[in-house]
Amino acid sequence: MNEKRQHWEKVFQTKTPAEVSWTEKYPKTSMDCIQTLTLDKALPIIDIGGGDSRLVDALLEDGFTDVSVLDISEKALQRAQERLGTLSKEVSWIVSDVLDFKPEKKYALWHDRASFHFLTQREDIQRYTKLVNQTVSNTLIVGTFSTSGPLKCSGLPITQYSCASLSNNFEGGYETLDCIEVTHRTPFDTEQNFVFGSFQKKN
Repeated sequence: MNEKRQHWEKVFQTKTPAEVSWTEKYPKTSMDCIQTLTLDKALPIIDIGGGDSRLVDALLEDGFTDVSVLDISEKALQRAQERLGTLSKEVSWIVSDVLDFKPEKKYALWHDRASFHFLTQREDIQRYTKLVNQTVSNTLIVGTFSTSGPLKCSGLPITQYSCASLSNNFEGGYETLDCIEVTHRTPFDTEQNFVFGSFQKKN
C-alpha cells in the first residue's frame, strides 16, 4: 500500500465524519451546481474523491441512475456503502487514486470537491487535466480551496485556486459556465473558503 493510500485509510479508520473538516450533512453547493445543468439523469456521472460524502445519497434521491464514486480509501467507500444499505447496489464503487484511474467509459459529469486541490506537483495537475479531457463528455464541476482557504487539509499541503486560475487550468478543453466562492462551515464550527467552477466541454 503506497503512502498516500495509507494516509487516507488511516483517516477513515480513525476519524468519524464529525471529526473531519470536509463533512457536509447535505452537499448543497454541489447539488445546486449539478441541478442548474439540467442533465439527463440516465447519463453516467462520477464523484471523484467522494469517500463517504453524502453527494451520492443526494444524487440517487434526485433520480440519477448511473452514479460512480471513486476514492483512494476502501474504508471510506465501505462507510458510504454501509450508510446506503441496499441502495449501495445501485452505485459503482471504484477504489483508486484518481491519477491511476483507467476509466472504462466516458462520464457526462465529473464532480470533484475533494481530490484536485491535493495535487501540488505540476506534472500531477497536468495528468489529472489530461484524464478529464479524455474522460468527460459534457460537464466538469470542480470545488477547491480558494486563495482565502486553508493551506493544508488532513495534514497534507494543497494547491489554492481562484476562479481565474481554476478556469485557466481547464481552458484547453472547457468553457467556464460559472464560478462561485462559497464558505463551508466545518462540523467543528470553523469556516473554509472554496471556489466551485462549472465547465462545459468544448466541441
